[in-house]
Formats: sequence, C-alpha cells, structure tokens
Amino acid sequence: MPTVCNGENRSRNWQPKCKLRRVPIANQRALIALAIDERRAPIPIGKILPYPRLAAVAIVFVGILRGASQQSASSDPLNRDTPQSTVSSFQEAYHSHDYLRAAKYLDLRKFPRTARLKEGRGLAQQLGEILDRDAQFDVADLSPDSEGASGATPAGRERVDSFTIDGQTLDLDVERVKLRSGISVWLFSDDSVERIPRIARVTSDSPVERYLPEPLVAWTFLDTSLWRWIALALLTALVFGLATLLARLVLRLVQPALKRIAPRVDWSALESLLGPLQLLFAVAAFRAGVEWIDPSVRVREYLEKGLALFFLLGLAWLGLRIVDLIIGRLGVVLRSKHESFSYSVLPLASRVLKIAILLLMVAAVLSDWGYNTNTIVAGLGVGGIAIALAAQKTIENFFGGVAVVSDRPVSIGDFCKFGDRVGTVEDIGLRSTRIRTLDRTLVTVPNGQFSSMTLENFDRRDKMLFHFMLNLRRDIRPDQVRALLASITKMLAQRPKLETGALPVRFVGVGTYSLDIEIYVHVLTRNGDEFMQIQQELYLWILDAVEAAGTSLALPTQASIEYASIDPSKPDDAPEQRKKYQLTGPSGKENANGH
Repeated sequence: MPTVCNGENRSRNWQPKCKLRRVPIANQRALIALAIDERRAPIPIGKILPYPRLAAVAIVFVGILRGASQQSASSDPLNRDTPQSTVSSFQEAYHSHDYLRAAKYLDLRKFPRTARLKEGRGLAQQLGEILDRDAQFDVADLSPDSEGASGATPAGRERVDSFTIDGQTLDLDVERVKLRSGISVWLFSDDSVERIPRIARVTSDSPVERYLPEPLVAWTFLDTSLWRWIALALLTALVFGLATLLARLVLRLVQPALKRIAPRVDWSALESLLGPLQLLFAVAAFRAGVEWIDPSVRVREYLEKGLALFFLLGLAWLGLRIVDLIIGRLGVVLRSKHESFSYSVLPLASRVLKIAILLLMVAAVLSDWGYNTNTIVAGLGVGGIAIALAAQKTIENFFGGVAVVSDRPVSIGDFCKFGDRVGTVEDIGLRSTRIRTLDRTLVTVPNGQFSSMTLENFDRRDKMLFHFMLNLRRDIRPDQVRALLASITKMLAQRPKLETGALPVRFVGVGTYSLDIEIYVHVLTRNGDEFMQIQQELYLWILDAVEAAGTSLALPTQASIEYASIDPSKPDDAPEQRKKYQLTGPSGKENANGH
C-alpha cells in the first residue's frame, strides 16, 4: 500500500511519526507526481545512514573495487592496445635493456618456436637502434586510438617509420593482431620484422658495416655479427702491444722526475711496475675499442664483467708491487738502526697488507658482478663460528705470530734456544717460525707453540761470560798458587775487552785429585766469532801462566790392584807372589812413581 507522510511538511526529513493513509484510485496521478518529486529531491547521506563516517568508508571501498575491476578488465598487460602505446612501451623496454620484453612487441609468428627467443632479442635491439637513429621519428605522431588512425589503408595497420634504400621504400608498420585469448593488440608486422636487419645495416652508425660483404654482417653469434668478432680478436692483439709501449713510455717519463726529487734513491725498482701498468693500459684501451665495435648486449655484458675482473686484478697487482717497494725501502732505511725490526716486523706487515689487498679485490669483483657483498659479509658472520672451530689452530698460530712479532723475544737472524734445541731464526710467518739448527736442518715450529715456549736469545746478550775452572796438581806449593793467582789477575786486567770485576780469579777448593782455581770474567762483545777468538787467546795465556809458575794441570788417575796368593809348596817364590800394586795413569801405562 502506498505511504505518504501525514502532514504538509515537504522538507523530506525522516519523520518516525508518519502514518499510513489510503490514497483513492482517483488520486493515482497525483501519487505518481509526488513520487517523481521525491526522487528528484536530494537526500542527505546522513539521513540515509545513521553513521556518516561508516558511509564514507563504504563509498571509498566501493570505488576501490570499481577501479580494480576496471583495471582487471584491461585488454593487454603489455599496453599494446593502440599503435602509440605499442611503440612507446617497446621503446621503454629497449632503453631499459630488457630485450626479451621488447621482443613481445614484434610479430614473430613466422619464426619457429625454438628460434623466437633468440631471434626476437636481436631483432628488438636492432629495431630500437633504428628508431633512435631516425631524428624525424616521433611516437606522438602515432594514433592513440585502439582502432588505429582513421582512414588508414589498409584498415588495422599503421606506418611507424619509412626508409628509402637504393630507390626502394621500406616501411616499418604496426598491425592489429588478434591473439588466441581473443583480445586484439598492435604489433610490428611480420613483413616489417623481416626488413629490420636490412634497414639496421643501412642505417648503422658504423662506417665499416655499410661496405662489408653480406655474410660478415648477417652471420651472428650471441647476437653479434661475424665482423665484430673478428674486430674484437684484432683489438685484443693490438691493445697488448700498445699497452706495453705506453707503460714503458710512462716509466721513462716518471723516472727522471723522481730522480730530481730524490737523487739518492735507486728508482730502478720501478721496473717491477711494468707488468701491472701494461695490464691496466690494455684494459683501458680494450674498453675504448669495445665502444667503437659495439657488440650485442649479451656479449657486452660478458666483456664488461671480464674487463672489470682484469682491471681489478691489475689494481691489486699494482698494489702488491707498491707494497713490496715501500717495505723494501723501509727495510733499507731501518736496517742500520733497527735491524731486528726490519727483518721481523716488516715481512709480516707486508704479508698482512697483501692479504688485505687481495680480499678487497675479491669484494670489489663480486660487487661489480652484481652480488650483494653485504649479504656475503653477513653470511660470513653467521658462518664465522664454524670457520673458527674448523680453523682454530690456524687462528691460534696467526695470533701467536703476531705475539712473537709484537713482543719480539726473537727476531729474524737471532741465535736462540727453544726447548732443548738451538738454532738461528730464519723466518717468522703468519702460521709458523722456521729455525736453522747447528746441523743445518730446518725446523718449523707453529707460532702458537713457539710463542708459549721458553726462549733464550743469545744475540740479545750485552756481553759474554768466560767461565773456566783451572785444575792444578795437588803437589803444588802454596807460594806457587799465590804467584799463579797474581799472574792471571794481572794478565786479565791488562785486556781492554774484558770486564774483570772485583775478584776475577779465586782459589775455590781442594778436590780429590786437584787444586781448583776459578776464572770468571765477561768479554765485552756481542759477536760470537769475536768471543771465540778472545776465548782462545785467554786459554793460551792461562797455560803460559801455569807453565811459568812451575806447575802443571792435574790429570785424573786410576789405581789397579792385583792380588796373588802364596803357594806353600813353593816357599822360595814367595817374594814374587806377594801383593802387587800397579798404578796407571789415563794412558793406561804403568807409572813408576805411583802418580
């Protein structure tokens, strides 16, 4: 039953007290007029829904759904709906070097399925170069209508660009094609795709390609013409010869300037930089040649990665040689005043610097090749525990080497005692220390073990001890002992290379077979050979003093006693059968005097 508000209020506000009233059939026309009037009147949203904010959210949500439905209803995700959008999207893909996506704007249905991917990328690259080289081409001239330009002949086809070659006009057109999904898109026509290689060759920026035979241009490998491969091979041979000449020229120009700055320095060691400079100049020249040859993107990508690798290798090689030059120069300067430092610390510092340079080179190569070095470093941090557990001995030896070098208990060239062996330190490395023994054998001791040993460094002595025990015969008289003590003391005091102290010669005891005199002095030298020479002279002077005192050195004696029993049946032989005493000396011969 129709309802109207019971009253004359036509404000169209909601009235909860409205009542129903029956409208007679005669007033049906008036009822229709009232309904039309009510429909035209604006109704505030707040009067329809009691919560205005909820209503606003609902309207926004409906709008989003409507926009999403309209977007999902788009005919082509690659934006090939109109001639203008097709060419514009193709150029966008070409300029972003996404040739696989750019090939989807070409009609490749005449190509076999297996060849579409390979051929499509090369044709897309050539087409992009053609359009970029034509200054008169403008994508805004193309139709933005999905049906194409009005009045175009034939229908569903539109010209993109046109070229005249040998009096023949070659057009590049886009054509409306219906896909299997049922939608229609605009693609570069199949006959235009066939013309692309010919147009690209004529319009090429290369002054060589226009005059080359067709096979050198048409035959390709990795989307690169045969003549470009030949040019790359010739360029490789050329740049190495050119780099050698250029590196030698640079060294010859630099050496005179350096000699004027530091005339006392021997700059001939700069010849060691020739190799890395040749590599760097060769990479730079090859990079410039690649720009002129202009190979395909696939080949260029491989070449750029290879050039980056060789360039960083050249820099690392140059850095290693520079480290050698600096360390060598520091060794020459410090060798006179800090010999141990130059022989032990500088070699270890050189190795650490070289390892750091190589690690930086590896990180730079990985970063240039597109790897995320932060992820690699994070992975190393996570795997650091496993690496530390697996290489704990290596790490222990490394820090042991650092401890040996920093604390310097021994240095390269020092004669030392380690454990129960002695030898000369020849090298202190990152992992081990090598020592040459007196037998000329080479002992390698891990640094972790070597740093925890008790080391006795003989070369660190400021003076050397001469300690000798003189054993005199027991039949010597006291006045002879006093004369000998005075004679040796006077002789030692007259030697400038000896530090005698308060009592260098003393009578220390009476032994079982000798009288003992101790000689205790220091020889003021650190050279082992000089000490041996002085020690030899001291021994000879002491022997002369003993002989001048009228005595001699005591020798150990050995008594041999033979017992013989007396035979009662032979009483006449008793004297011969008595006990016999035979005293013999060290020589084993009989001593008639009993000594």
